[in-house]
Amino acid sequence: MDDDMEGGNLGPYQDRPRTFPSMKSKAYAPWIFRVLLRINSRILLVLLLVCFGAIFYIGASTSPIIVFVFSVCIISFFVSIYLTKWVLAKDEGPPEMSEISDAIRDGAEGFFRTQYGTISKMALLLGLVILGIYLFRNITPQQEASGLGRVTSAYITVTAFLFGALCSGVAGYVGMWVSVRANVRVSSAARRSAREALQIAVRAGGFSALVVVGMAVMGVAILYAILYVWLGVDSTGTMKSTDLPLLLVGYGFGASFVALFAQLGGGIFTKAADVGADLVGKVEQGIPEDDPRNPAVIADLVGDNVGDCAARGADLFESIAAEIISAMILGGTMAQRCKIEDPSGFILFPLVVHSFDLVVSSVGIFSIRNKRDSGVIGTIEDPMRTLEKGYSVTIFLAILTFGLSTRWLLYTEQAPAAWLHFALCGLVGIVTAYAFVWISKYYTDYKYEPVRTLALASSTGHGTNIIAGISLGLESTALPVLVISLAIVSAFWLGRTSGLTDETGNPTGGLFGTAVATMGMLSTAAYVLTMDMFGPIADNAGGIVEMSQQPESVREITDVLDAVGNTTKATTKGFAIGSAALASFLLFSAYMDEVAAFAQEPFKQVDIAIPEVFVGGLLGSMLIFLFSAWACAAVGRTAQEVVNEVRRQFIERPGIMEYKEKPDYGRCVSIVASASLREMIKPGALAIISPTVVGFLFRILGYYTGHPLLGAKVVASMLMFATVSGILMALFLNTAGGAWDNAKKYIETGALGGKGSDTHKAAVTGDTVGDPFKDTAGPSLHVLIKMLATITLVMAPVFL
Repeated sequence: MDDDMEGGNLGPYQDRPRTFPSMKSKAYAPWIFRVLLRINSRILLVLLLVCFGAIFYIGASTSPIIVFVFSVCIISFFVSIYLTKWVLAKDEGPPEMSEISDAIRDGAEGFFRTQYGTISKMALLLGLVILGIYLFRNITPQQEASGLGRVTSAYITVTAFLFGALCSGVAGYVGMWVSVRANVRVSSAARRSAREALQIAVRAGGFSALVVVGMAVMGVAILYAILYVWLGVDSTGTMKSTDLPLLLVGYGFGASFVALFAQLGGGIFTKAADVGADLVGKVEQGIPEDDPRNPAVIADLVGDNVGDCAARGADLFESIAAEIISAMILGGTMAQRCKIEDPSGFILFPLVVHSFDLVVSSVGIFSIRNKRDSGVIGTIEDPMRTLEKGYSVTIFLAILTFGLSTRWLLYTEQAPAAWLHFALCGLVGIVTAYAFVWISKYYTDYKYEPVRTLALASSTGHGTNIIAGISLGLESTALPVLVISLAIVSAFWLGRTSGLTDETGNPTGGLFGTAVATMGMLSTAAYVLTMDMFGPIADNAGGIVEMSQQPESVREITDVLDAVGNTTKATTKGFAIGSAALASFLLFSAYMDEVAAFAQEPFKQVDIAIPEVFVGGLLGSMLIFLFSAWACAAVGRTAQEVVNEVRRQFIERPGIMEYKEKPDYGRCVSIVASASLREMIKPGALAIISPTVVGFLFRILGYYTGHPLLGAKVVASMLMFATVSGILMALFLNTAGGAWDNAKKYIETGALGGKGSDTHKAAVTGDTVGDPFKDTAGPSLHVLIKMLATITLVMAPVFL
C-alpha cells in the first residue's frame, strides 16, 4: 500500500482496506488491574473470599447497617459484571468498525495513563502538604479527650485523602473502559435494530453507573468501619461515633481533587478536538461530521470517552462521596445535640439511601428491553421516551425505598413523627431532581420552543445565533434557582418542625432536613449517570458508522441516538449542578461547625458588612469567573493548534479530499493530549491554592487587628459567594452549550435548509462557541464548588 501511495495509484478510498493507527505502543491497564490479572484465578478467588470475609467481619463489629450496605454493594458489583458480559457478548460488526474502535480505545487509554499519572503525582505532593499542616495544627477538645493526637489525626486524614483519590481514579477508568468497548457494539447493533442499539448503550452506561456509585458507597463505608474498629469508637474514654464522620473529610477532598483535574483535562481534550474538527471539516471543507477524511475525527471520538465518560464517572463519584460525608457529619452533630441514645441510624442513613439507589436504578436499567422493530426511524419508539420510562420506574421505587429507609433508621422515641418529616424532605429532593431534569430537557431538546427559536436565529447569520444562544443560557438560570430556593426552604422547614430539639428546647433538625433532601435528589444517581454515559457511547457509535461508511439508514439510527444523548448529557449536568448547590450548602454548614469546634466559640453567622469579609466574597465570585475564563481559553488555544494542523494536512495532502491519501489521525491526538495536560494545571492550581492562601493571609491580618476568627470568616464568605456565582455560571454555560449543539442537530435533520446550508454553518459556529461552555468550563464549575467546600473543611485549622 505504501508503494501505491508513493506512486499515486490508489483507487477509490472506500474500496481500499481501511486501517487506523494504534495510538499507543503497548496495551495499557492501571497497575492494580495488571497485578490482579497476573494472579492465578483460584488464588484470586481465595483472596477475594478472604477480603469479603474481612470486610463483613469489620462491618459486623461496627453495625448491622454497615453489613446491609456491604451486602447490597457487593450484589450490585455482580450485577454490573453480568451487564459487562452481556454487552461484550455482542458482535463488533465488520473489520472496519473494529479497526476504528481499536484506534479510539488506544487513544483514550493512552491519554488516561498519562493524565492520571500526572494527577497521581500531584495528589501525592498535596498529601505531603496536608500531612505537614496536620502535624502542626490544633486538635478539637473532643479529639483530645478521646486520645486522638495530632500524628494519628494527620495520618488518618492523608490516608483518607489518598484513598478517595485512588477510588475516584478507578471510577474514572471504569467509566472509560466500558465506553470504548461498547461503542462499536452499538454501531453494529444499529445495522439491525434501533431498539437493540439503545439497549446496548443503556446497559453499558449502567455498568459504569453501578460500579461508580457502588464504589463511592463502599469506600466511605469501609473507611468508616475500619476507623470505628481501630479507634474503638463508643468505648469508654474513646471517640464518640458522632465525631467520627469528621475524619472522613479527607476522602471527599481526594475525590474532588481527582474529579476536578479529570474534568478539566478531559474537557479540554474533547472540546479542542471537536472545535478543530468542526471549524475546518464542516465549515471550511463542507464535509459531514465524523467524516474519515477529517484528520481530527479520531481525536474527537477519543475525547468523548476521556471527557464525557472517565471525567463524568469521577465527577459523580465525588458528588456522592461529598454528599454522604457532609450528611453523616450533620446527622452526627444533630444526634449529639438532641442526646439521641443510638445515633448510628442518623449517621449511616446516607449509606443506606445510596445502597437502595443501586437497587432501584438496576431495576430501571433492566426495564429497558429490546423489542422487535424494523429499524426504520419512522416506526420506532422515541429513545428519549424509552429512557424516561425507565427513569419513572426508578423514581417510583426510590420514593418507596426512601420512605422505608427513614422509618427504619430515623425513627426515635423523642420525636415519633420525625421520620415522616424527613421522608417528606426526601420527597422534596426527588421532586427537585425531576424538575431539574425536566427544565434542562426543555431548554436543550429540539422538540421544544427554545432550541427551535435558536435554530431559527441561525437563518439570519452567525451573530444572531450567538446572541440568541447567550440569551437562552441566561434565561435558563431562573427556573433552576427558583427550584433550588424552594427545595432548601421547604426541606429546612420540614426538618425544623420534625420535633427534634436540643437541651434548651430549640429545634435542631433544619440542616439535617436539607441534607435528607440532598440525599433524595441523589437517590436515583445511578440511573441518571446511566443516561449520561449513554450520550458519549451513542456519539462514538455514530462516528464509527460514519467513518466506516455504513448505509445512510444506519447513520439515521445513530443520529437519533446521538441527539437524545446530547439531551441526556445536558439534563444530567443540570441534575449535577442542583445536587452540587445543596451539597455545598451542607458542606458550608459543616465547615462552620468545624471552625466552632476548633476555636471553642460559637461561629454561626458571617457578617458581610465587615469590609474584609465582603472582600472575601468578591474574591470568591472573581475565582469563578477567572477559572471559567482560563478553562475556555485553554480550549481555544488547543483548538487553534488543531485547526492549524488540520488545515496543514488538507493543504499539503490534497489527496485526502479525494480519498487518495490517509489523514494523520495520530498527530491530532498527540496535539490535544499534550496541550490538555499542560493547560489543566493553571485553573486547577488556582482552585486549590486560592482558599488556603486567602484564609491564611486574613488570619495573619486578624491576628494583628484583634479579630481571631477573621481568616475563617473571610473563607466562609469566599465559599458562599463562589457557590452562588458558580451555580449561576454553570447553569448558563451548560444550558447554552447544550442548546447550541441541539440547534445544530435540529437543522441537520433537514429543517431550515439542512446540512451544508448557510443556516447550518451559523449553527456550527454556535455549537463551536458552546463546546467549551458545556463540556469544559460548565462541568468543571460544579466540581470546583464542591472542592472549595471540602478543601475549606480540610484546611480549617490553617485559618484559625
